[in-house]
Amino acid sequence: MTTNVKILYFASLREAVGQSGEEFALPEGVGSVGALRAHLAARGEAWQALAAGRNVRAAVNQRMVGADAPLAAGDEVAFFPPVTGG
Repeated sequence: MTTNVKILYFASLREAVGQSGEEFALPEGVGSVGALRAHLAARGEAWQALAAGRNVRAAVNQRMVGADAPLAAGDEVAFFPPVTGG
């Protein structure tokens, strides 16, 4: 069975990858936010903005999560740089 998620990219990440979002079928073995980031970063140069070690925040279904957060069919995963206020 295919596990589809919706991915959203915000701010500088949206600019880097050239899109605001996509529907995505999770490959076998990609079951967490961290694994998804690694898989996306492996796409190539522009996608390195999502690579481990980069300052990127993630939310699943509008709740802030860490890299170990599990993913399920129908989840909405958002990636965005940290926001500062002033």
